[in-house]
Amino acid sequence: MNRLRHDGPLVVGAGLAGLSAALEAARAGAQVLVVTPEPLLNACSSAWAQGGMAAALTAVDSAELHARDTEAAGAGLVQPDVARTLTGVGRQTVEWLAALGAPFDRDADGGFVVSLEAAHSTPRVARVGGDGAGRAILSAVVAAVRAEKRIQVWDDARLKALAQDAGGRVVGAVIARGPHAKRIEIAATAVVLATGGAGGLFAATTTPSALKGEGMALAALAGADLLDPEFVQFHPTAIDVGLDPAPLATEALRGEGARLVDGQGRFLLGAEDDADLKPRDVVARAVHAARMDGRGAYLDARAAIGDEFPHAFPAVFAACMRAGLDPRQSPIPVMAACHYYMGGIAADADGRTSVPGLYAVGECAATGVHGANRLASNSLLEACAFGRRAGQAAAGEIGGGRSLPAQVAPDLPEPATAELRAAMTAHAGVVRTAEGLAALIALIDRLQAEHGPAAPLLAARLIAQAALDRRESRGGHYRADYPQTAARAEHTRVRLARPAAMEAAE
Repeated sequence: MNRLRHDGPLVVGAGLAGLSAALEAARAGAQVLVVTPEPLLNACSSAWAQGGMAAALTAVDSAELHARDTEAAGAGLVQPDVARTLTGVGRQTVEWLAALGAPFDRDADGGFVVSLEAAHSTPRVARVGGDGAGRAILSAVVAAVRAEKRIQVWDDARLKALAQDAGGRVVGAVIARGPHAKRIEIAATAVVLATGGAGGLFAATTTPSALKGEGMALAALAGADLLDPEFVQFHPTAIDVGLDPAPLATEALRGEGARLVDGQGRFLLGAEDDADLKPRDVVARAVHAARMDGRGAYLDARAAIGDEFPHAFPAVFAACMRAGLDPRQSPIPVMAACHYYMGGIAADADGRTSVPGLYAVGECAATGVHGANRLASNSLLEACAFGRRAGQAAAGEIGGGRSLPAQVAPDLPEPATAELRAAMTAHAGVVRTAEGLAALIALIDRLQAEHGPAAPLLAARLIAQAALDRRESRGGHYRADYPQTAARAEHTRVRLARPAAMEAAE
């Protein structure tokens, strides 16, 4: 295996969190290496985000109100201090991105145009072109990264393992680079994981299918603490046209008055004007139940959006038209699909994990700001705001000792991956039971016996086992056999056994 010494932080992942971290670390004077398996703007959830970035941007809003909405959506598991840290820099974060060139929609007076989304008490989602926020925001950050001489990007490299010294400090990573997956061990002063979520573990997902929770799994193998791995958010309005991943119909459509109905045109959640703007877990279960009952689930935007669709929501309109569906004329068939991972690597607001030298930001991190159910459009805000903080912190790291031999997990073959994804959607999806989760864990056991301890299998096991152990329903985690919410909200905390190589080194 080739070895490379990089005198600075290594950022793994090139979504909004990773690139925000890289940019701030470079501006703090560090030399930064970013590794990602695809060209910038490809295969990351940030570029696919439609709704926008939540922040208190109007006279009728405040960071405190935003924090209270965040806590309410999180079903008892949001850490209030972290939520206030995040919402307190909302405007600053949006303005930082705008200064980089992110073309947020503006009103006639130059203020930010904001939309209403589910569980927000007031409109506060800064948007771009109706439903193009993610790609537009990330494009501005990508341009800044490409212009920064202190940042080098490898866009053909995938993380295979974390490298640690005898004391357990992360001192680099093993990556596979190029078409022949040549392995290189990179020594670095710190590693910032920005590897995204776990949507690719599910057959029904709105996220890039390449994101299978591997960052979380490799961090766990390095001894990092995990927080709430059972909590997965399912978006209620993935467009059901047989595509993998499923296109997304942004929640802003319902904010503008689009309604969820069954095949007979009956409201799924009631006739009240705001009935479809309940928290995502509630809406997702209603959509799931309608489909399971054979009634079907559709998003009817004909009256609310109608002829305005092509320019008001161009991304959704294009996705529908590609599938042969005109949303101006017909309701959009929808399903609940994996959309965001609230659990992950336990990290603080600066991205620090329990392992020295290792940072985690964005969707692979669990900072406590999302709790059991992420408030809509808080994800881009967290990715940028906490990504920036992590970059600043990682820039000050000076590294550790000599690395021990890293254990590289095997890959999971495609047929086994497809089997795992189908089982995860069936048994760890919108509605869960002990019987289904036990069957899922048995399947993971069999796949591991056949193919070895692949990282996606560990990630899936962490989700399934934590879901089995949580005998209540809370936020995005719904147990049909334990439908009530426990009186006391408790986090799930997981730490795997200390790596054997480190035990031997002591």
